[in-house]
Amino acid sequence: MQAHIENLVKLQSADLERARLNAALRALPAEMAQAKAALAAAERQAADASDALSREESLRTRLEREIAGHRQKAARFRTQLDVVKTPEQAVAIEHEIRFETAEQDRLENEEFASLERTETQEAALAAARTQVEVLAGALDKTRARVALRQQEFTAELDGLNAERETLRQAIEPEWLTRFDRLSGSRGTGLARVDNQQCTGCRMGVRPQTWNQLREGELLTCDSCGRLLYWDPAFAPVPKAPQPEAAREAKSKVKKTQAGG
Repeated sequence: MQAHIENLVKLQSADLERARLNAALRALPAEMAQAKAALAAAERQAADASDALSREESLRTRLEREIAGHRQKAARFRTQLDVVKTPEQAVAIEHEIRFETAEQDRLENEEFASLERTETQEAALAAARTQVEVLAGALDKTRARVALRQQEFTAELDGLNAERETLRQAIEPEWLTRFDRLSGSRGTGLARVDNQQCTGCRMGVRPQTWNQLREGELLTCDSCGRLLYWDPAFAPVPKAPQPEAAREAKSKVKKTQAGG
């Protein structure tokens, strides 16, 4: 392979690797953002469970106060029942006692339901806090991994940029201009021809073009416009002769010698 073709191949390889590294660098902030979002969601869940527990505690405090109030009222009414003078007053007081007792029972049922909800919320809060700890650790690991990758990618990019500059200086301006234009429009400016096909667009090349490429020329694909080259390193290895074919060949040689 001629030197200018080899340099173009190396340049394209460096460009593709640089594009891959830049894409990987751009993806790192998203990886961090995802880890932060997961932790924030777990923290919100823990906060919601804690708020729910606080609300249940406040609710039970209010219920206990109201239950105590109804209990006191019922006790007062029972005291009054001992000194009533008419049946009508007794009926009225008994009605009040039943009402206060019913309210007390209803509020105690609400308090019991609140206790059941509290047990559920306590389990949810414990699970959420455990998840927060796990995700906080994962975020620390992600932060360290991202920082290390950024350093590695940056170092690789610095090396690639230096290599690219050296290669670009070694390539003739005419080829470099065409390569840059094609890379900008096609993504790649160079394509190897394999089995008489352009590996860039998979279209076949003409026999004359194929022959010229195998002689080491750098040509243009009629279909996609990329610069075409042939690399003998990718040429198929000739198959070894089969035993039967070898025997036939030997037999022909013997017949020829006998006839001579």
